[in-house]
Amino acid sequence: MKLSTPLLLSALASGASAQGGPYSQCGGTGWTGATTCQSGWTCIYSNPYYSQCLPSTSSSSTSSKASSSSQSGSSSSSTSSSTSSTKTSSASSTATPSSTPTVGPSRLTGKLPALGWNGWNAYGCAISADKVLAAANSFVSLGLQDAGYQYVNIDDCWAEQARDSTTNSIVPDPTKFPNGISGLAAQVHALGLKIGIYGDAGTATCSGFPGSLGYENVDAASFASWGIDYLKYDNCNVPSNWTDSGNPPGGDWYNSNSAIRYRQMTAALVAQSQPIQYNLCIWGNANVWQWGARVGHSWRMSGDSSATWSYITSIINTNVQYLDAVNFFAHNDMDMMEIGNGALTLAEQRTHFAAWAFLKSPILLGTDLSQLNSTQISIITNSELLAFHQDPNIGTPANPFTSSTSSGTTTPPEFYAGASSKGIHVFVINTAGSTATKTMKFVDVPGLNATSSQSFKVHDMWSSSDLGTFTTSYGVSVGAHDTVAVLVTPV
Repeated sequence: MKLSTPLLLSALASGASAQGGPYSQCGGTGWTGATTCQSGWTCIYSNPYYSQCLPSTSSSSTSSKASSSSQSGSSSSSTSSSTSSTKTSSASSTATPSSTPTVGPSRLTGKLPALGWNGWNAYGCAISADKVLAAANSFVSLGLQDAGYQYVNIDDCWAEQARDSTTNSIVPDPTKFPNGISGLAAQVHALGLKIGIYGDAGTATCSGFPGSLGYENVDAASFASWGIDYLKYDNCNVPSNWTDSGNPPGGDWYNSNSAIRYRQMTAALVAQSQPIQYNLCIWGNANVWQWGARVGHSWRMSGDSSATWSYITSIINTNVQYLDAVNFFAHNDMDMMEIGNGALTLAEQRTHFAAWAFLKSPILLGTDLSQLNSTQISIITNSELLAFHQDPNIGTPANPFTSSTSSGTTTPPEFYAGASSKGIHVFVINTAGSTATKTMKFVDVPGLNATSSQSFKVHDMWSSSDLGTFTTSYGVSVGAHDTVAVLVTPV
């Protein structure tokens, strides 16, 4: 969960002495805004990048993501089982099952990493049907739909606080969604787009609305009946009996309590006639990269993103350790795009987009689309980077390689190479804070099979222009925190 862009700018302007409002950010790596919350709200740690102002009355039952966000996959208790008495789940709904489903996710969706938008960064809990429909219309007017963007996704706070007492179904907030989610879905579908929704594999969502633990079949049926195409499934408010302590049975994280919570929703989703793309928002817990493809289509690799260079470099560095997990129907998720948010430089926004594209993370824009300028739109609609990201024939990402021209190792790595239907692409990130010349020797590039004196044509993916023919190597001046993206083909 994250602070919306208007609130973020307000907090930055007011400084750390101000108090955060409801559901606003109150801490995290690089955060310089308010670190305390207004009366009735408490600053709750989520992960190294994000803390959030949550209701004081629910802070004891709201999970601290940090308690279960170890990248090693070890999870500790994130809330007590008494949460169910204050939320909507009964004691029986949170009991661990005697048997667990082993069915895999649908293969009718999710082959390629998702392209779309999520409303949390822009609007937080102030989401509404009008705002979602405005984003959908922006897809059309800004050329995002033509570029391949499909999913218009609702995040948290779309529901009423209590389930329907008769059906146990989650009830959409009638003020925010006067025609229900199904009415909104029909409007989004009429534009030729798809719609996503948010749920939680605990007793309550991160903002305290009904979670789906124990209600997977009921909720999956509701989502399908409403016309939902995508589910982001979060990891808050997990009862203690559902957490993991130490290694899972047989050392296989697929059999961990964390995985089983997500597997239960997998089975519920595939039982529906409507194929729903399934994102496991599990923050990199439980070694999810080892089993995520058996359960869903994509999986979060960390806590929430932030509009900072430190987050971009950190999540790239985390993700590159587990790129063997990425292929068709299987995508490491580096979280929502922050282009348009915060104080990222133009170069940092280019690197942000390029890295998500060449590592084949889902790309879900996370801003008020109406506020994007023409340069930002040109970044997120770059046809050649999106073609690499959405290649129908090659599902693997670019991987880091060692360049003999480098003076030493960097964190994250600077040189990457990957194949597409067009050939071999090279991506070079300048992680330094000043302009630097980066040189690649063709013999170093995996997949080129170059000889020491061979010539290659170098094509710039950003400008869609040929740069010329080069022998042995190609060097270029790269701005601070910027990324070069080129296609290299034999002459």
